[in-house]
Amino acid sequence: MAEAVQNSLELKAFFEKNHKAFEEQLLSEAVNVRDKIDEILAIGNINLVKNAHDLTVFIIDGQEEELKSFAKQEGIAWATYSLELSFKLEWVQAIRRTLWIFIQKFEEVHTTYSSVDFFQLEQQLNSRVDTFLNAFFINYSTYKDSLIKAHRQLVENLSVPIIPITPSVSILPLIGSVDSFRTKILEEKVLTEIGISRIQTLIMDMSGIADMEPEVIFDLMKILDGTKMMGCKTVITGLRPDVVRKMIHMDLSFDQKTETLGTLQQALKEYIAL
Repeated sequence: MAEAVQNSLELKAFFEKNHKAFEEQLLSEAVNVRDKIDEILAIGNINLVKNAHDLTVFIIDGQEEELKSFAKQEGIAWATYSLELSFKLEWVQAIRRTLWIFIQKFEEVHTTYSSVDFFQLEQQLNSRVDTFLNAFFINYSTYKDSLIKAHRQLVENLSVPIIPITPSVSILPLIGSVDSFRTKILEEKVLTEIGISRIQTLIMDMSGIADMEPEVIFDLMKILDGTKMMGCKTVITGLRPDVVRKMIHMDLSFDQKTETLGTLQQALKEYIAL
């Protein structure tokens, strides 16, 4: 045990003494990454060369927890700034190759390891590199998924912005295109918000929508039926002529309890006064 610790200390001292040569060899191994080092530093404040030295120390010392913690830190950073994974993989594999080049140089000078010891060292160091890579990719994937989920939630909230005007009246301004995916979000958000906020009147302004496909109009009608079932009156404002013509040709009309007004201003004037 004492001999193994001594060997580790000597090996680490050798790497520290030759850190400049290590960097030069590493850059020669990482052909595609070396030209991206400054760019990655600027984008994500990630110092690849310094991190390579830190990783090498963790690998040589067998610091498993520090290795996993470092991998987590790196995985989150690369996911946050959407850095290309192929660069990371090439960089770590270049570190692995450079590590073994310098272990061979160390062995030529010190002849410290027997063939059995060297085989065990190879297994240990390669296993630690693989541990780092596995932990990195797991943390990258996990954090990336959480970012995507948060982004999707933000998009959904922005696509269905229900704005309270009074304790019982809210506005839903619809802007842009409305497809079947968005109507599903619309249905869930509207019905949920009516239940939570006890909305009694929902003013749905459609002046920002130029056109809607027939299946979307049917979906919208179902949502209006749902709001009525929950005791909420829906006021439609700003219907465009193209949408109205489609509804006429499809022989569709809103429920008698669904009020329609020409503009959002008319609805606000009427319902804020109330």
